[in-house]
Amino acid sequence: MGLIKRLTLVALPVLVVAAAAAMLCGCKIRYTLNGSAIDYNVYKTISVSEFPIRAALVYPPLQQTFENELLNYISRNTRLQTTDGASDLRLEGEITGYSLSPQAVTENAYASMTRLTITVRVKYTDEKFPDKSVDQNFSAYRDFPATEMLTDVQDQLCQEISEELVELIFNATLGNW
Repeated sequence: MGLIKRLTLVALPVLVVAAAAAMLCGCKIRYTLNGSAIDYNVYKTISVSEFPIRAALVYPPLQQTFENELLNYISRNTRLQTTDGASDLRLEGEITGYSLSPQAVTENAYASMTRLTITVRVKYTDEKFPDKSVDQNFSAYRDFPATEMLTDVQDQLCQEISEELVELIFNATLGNW
C-alpha cells in the first residue's frame, strides 16, 4: 500500500471522531469575516455620541474626520442600526490628545522626523451585559519628515490616524478581541 493511502486510512477515522466529539460537546463555531462578534439576536442598535476635542492643541476638522470614520466603519462592519436615543450599545468619548514631538534626531541636534499623535478616550457601554463595558484610552501616531509643514500633511495624517484608532476601538469593543 502506498504511503498516501496508509495516511488517509489513519487520518480519516481520527477526523471523524474529532468532528463527532465536537458535535456531542455542543461546540458552536462562529466565523465572521469582519472580526465582529455581535449577537444580532441580542443587539440591534448602537448610539455614537460626538467626540469633542479636549486636547491642548486643537485641529477642528479632526472631530468630524474621526466621527465620520467611526460611523462608516460601524456601518460597513456590522448590521447595527445607529440611533440618537436609547440603544443596546453606546459609544461616547472625547479626543484628549493632539501632539507633535520630534523624532529621529540627527547628529547636529535637529529632528529629521516629526510625530503626530492623537489620543481618544472611549466609553463603550453595553446595556445588555454591563460587565462587557469599556472605558479606555486609544492612541495612534504617524511620522512625517520635519522638512514638511504640518499644514501640508495634517489632513492626510489625521485621516490615517483616525482609521487606525477606529480599528483599535472596534476590536476592543464590538470586535470582542
